[in-house]
Amino acid sequence: MKRRDFTRTLAAAALATVPGARLGAASTGGAPVARVPRINGERLNGWLTAISEFGRNPAGGVTRLAYGEADLAARAFVTQRMLEAKLTVVVDAAGNIYGKRAGADASAAPIIFGSHVDSVPEGGNFDGNVGTLAAIEVARTFAEQGVTTRHPLWVVCWQNEEGGTWGSHLVTADVAGTELSTVARSGKSIGDGIRYLGGDPTKLAAARLRKGDVHGYLELHIEQGGLLDRQKLDIGVVEGIVGLREWDVTIDGFANHAGTTPMNERRDAMLAAARFTEMVNRIVTAESGRQVGTVGRIQAFPGAPNVVPGKVTCTLELRDLDDRKIQTLYEAIVAESQKIGARNGTTFSYHEFVTHESARCDAGVRTIIGAAAATRGFATMSLPSGAGHDAQNLARVCPMGMIFIPSVDGISHSPREFSRPRDITNGADVLLGAVLAMDEATFR
Repeated sequence: MKRRDFTRTLAAAALATVPGARLGAASTGGAPVARVPRINGERLNGWLTAISEFGRNPAGGVTRLAYGEADLAARAFVTQRMLEAKLTVVVDAAGNIYGKRAGADASAAPIIFGSHVDSVPEGGNFDGNVGTLAAIEVARTFAEQGVTTRHPLWVVCWQNEEGGTWGSHLVTADVAGTELSTVARSGKSIGDGIRYLGGDPTKLAAARLRKGDVHGYLELHIEQGGLLDRQKLDIGVVEGIVGLREWDVTIDGFANHAGTTPMNERRDAMLAAARFTEMVNRIVTAESGRQVGTVGRIQAFPGAPNVVPGKVTCTLELRDLDDRKIQTLYEAIVAESQKIGARNGTTFSYHEFVTHESARCDAGVRTIIGAAAATRGFATMSLPSGAGHDAQNLARVCPMGMIFIPSVDGISHSPREFSRPRDITNGADVLLGAVLAMDEATFR
C-alpha cells in the first residue's frame, strides 16, 4: 500500500465537510483503501510496562514528580526510544524533549505530537505516558515502513505537565521572570528544574513557538473520566479543554469560647463555610451542562475543639468549556455568600490564584481524528476534557486536537488508573492516521 493513496483517501474523508481545512490539489484516486497502517501494539504496551518502574510505589502506581530522579530516569527512557525510532533528539531551552524527523518539504512547519511522563504524587501508569510513547511508536512505524511526510514531525515530551503545564507554557507564552521562581512539588524552582533537565532558562526566547511556526498539534491521552468506558466506546474526539479558575476564600467571624458562647450569638466561620460548600454545589448543579465546582481544601482557625472558629480558609474551583459560564457562576456564588455571611455576622473575601482559559479544539482537526477512527471501524463520541493538558497551550499558536481512549471506571491520578492494552493500541493507530491526514491538510 502506498502512503499517498492512504493519506489522500483518509484526508479527503476527514476534510470534505470542514470549512477552513482542505486538501492540496491532488486527487484521492478512487475508492477507499481497504487496508490501513497499524502500529506495533505489543511493543507500545511493553514500553508502558517498562516506564512504570521509574518512581514505582508500593500501591502499583508511580510518584514521578517533575525535576526529581524518577522523572529524569523516565526522560532517559523516552530519549532512548526516540533514538531507536531514528529521531534526532534535542532538549530545548525550556527542558522539553523533542524527537525530530525531517519532512520532504524543508520549508514546511512541523506537526508536533506527544504528551508528558511526569506524574502527580501517588499517580498512575498511563496519564501522559500513553501519549508520549504512542507518539514515538507512530514515528517508529513510519521509519520501519519508509514513510516520508511532507511536514517535519516533532515528537515531544513536555516537562512538568502535572505541576501546571510548564513545558508547553514556556514555549507558547510571554514568560515573566518571576514565574521561574515558582517552586514545584519536587522542591526545585521552575528555573532550577529546567537546568536539572538540561535546559537553559536564560535562553527561553530561542525555544518560543509563535503562530505560523507549527502546522498542527495532536495529543493522545487517557480520558481520565468514565464517559467512554461506561458507553463502551473506543475513541473520544475532544471538543475542547475546559477553562479553570481557582480562588482562595477567606471567611472571617469571631473566635470565642465554645462552652460559654450561646449558639445564637456565635459568629461561627466554620458554620458559614459549611453553608458555603453546600451552596456552591447547589448553584453549579442548578442548570444543565457539564460545569463543575469544587471546594477542595478547608482549614479552621484557631483550630481548637473548644473554640468557635473565628476564621476559615477554603478554596473554590470552577471549570467549564465556556469561560463566560464560569464568570456567571462565580458572580452568583459571591452574591449568595454575602447572604450567608449576613445570617451569622461573617464576611467572605476572594483571591483568585489560578486562571486557565478554555481552549477549543480546531474543527478541521476534530474531523480528521473522527475520520481516522471511522476508517478503522472504531466507535467515537465528542466530549470535552475536564482536565487541563499541554494541548491547551498549543492552541495559542496552531490548530490542535486531542484523542481520548477509555479509562477503566473513570479512574485517574491514582495507582488504580488503567487503560486496556487494546484501547491503547487503538488510540495509537488513530493518532497515526490523524498525523498522516494532517500532513495533507491546509488550515486557514
